[in-house]
Amino acid sequence: MLTFIQSIYLWVKAAHLIAVIAWMAGMMYLPRLFVYHHQAEKGGEAERFFTMMERRLLKGIINPAMIVVWVLGILMLLANRETILTGWFQVKFALVLGISGIHGFYASARRQFEAGERPRTERFWRIMNEAPFIALIAIVILVIVKPF
Repeated sequence: MLTFIQSIYLWVKAAHLIAVIAWMAGMMYLPRLFVYHHQAEKGGEAERFFTMMERRLLKGIINPAMIVVWVLGILMLLANRETILTGWFQVKFALVLGISGIHGFYASARRQFEAGERPRTERFWRIMNEAPFIALIAIVILVIVKPF
């Protein structure tokens, strides 16, 4: 199997990058929906709309994209085991774990919004809108530049 993964490595890498883009797009859009959800009238049509959009985004795009990112990332590591020992990868991995934690936090908040709660504040969600992007910037630099 290892030889097969190595033979299609660039395809796996391309698919991994596509999944990362989908995951990050959703991770940056979901907190924006939370901001709009905060502004919607409780029990109103807009609140129902945002609840539906948040659920569809998380279950239809963000969750599947994250799963693909992890599966393909693990396959790439199997093909290049020495990568695990590099400093840049270890920092990148910590950042990916952090983004995965934010993902779980967003999923929990979505359930709270669906239950009629308004977790945190609009301002909090505006700030959280940037967190995955900041981590993504660091990850891209680590992967391309490999500073250590």
